[in-house]
Amino acid sequence: MPAIQTGRLQLRTLDGHQIRGHGPIRASPACAIVGLMRIVVSEFISLDGVVQAPGGPEEDTDGGFRHGGWSMPFFDPEVMGSFVSEGAKRTDALLYGRRTWQVMAGAWPDRAGDPFADWINAIEKHVVSDTLSEADLTWTPTSLIRGGDLVAAVTALRERPGRDVGVLGSARLVRSLFEADLVDELDLMIEPIVLGGGKGIFPADGAARQFNLVSAATATTGVQVCRYQRVR
Repeated sequence: MPAIQTGRLQLRTLDGHQIRGHGPIRASPACAIVGLMRIVVSEFISLDGVVQAPGGPEEDTDGGFRHGGWSMPFFDPEVMGSFVSEGAKRTDALLYGRRTWQVMAGAWPDRAGDPFADWINAIEKHVVSDTLSEADLTWTPTSLIRGGDLVAAVTALRERPGRDVGVLGSARLVRSLFEADLVDELDLMIEPIVLGGGKGIFPADGAARQFNLVSAATATTGVQVCRYQRVR
């Protein structure tokens, strides 16, 4: 039987015990390949790399940002909507920064009955915050991760059997994940607009991180919809 290269896969015996080791692992009839969770960052992003407040004027005005809602005129339901829906089908959990979690928690519970709303309300969620308390986590199911525990908590998520852990928005959190080399995939909707400044997701730490383009499509509005997977 051919060797199976370990990556975001794990070899387990059929009774669930993990087989540990380095390098290629050979599967046998008594073993099963189990996929490990991956951290997948999904962003609406401008040509100059801004991800701040794509959805509405008051979403995030930090730094005097004046273009909230900039993404909405470019949304193509057929191409972009399908991209978002397909991503949701691969996702077992969501990871948020505090601000993005609060925006989503204030919007989605009231939209029950819509398929996407029902999915996002029911899915396992994690929020990274040093200011929220357990009592604030009214958008269930949500668990709290403190900032100092971020790397350990996300590393533990990546060691769980499962599919994707989606990260939506959350610019500061995404930069921290990049710095710790915990981003496995970038799903970018690159929109034909330059915003002249605002929050971005890429750290300026001098480190090179290579990604492979695995799919691309062009929306009728000129948005480039691209999936990039980390080269490790």
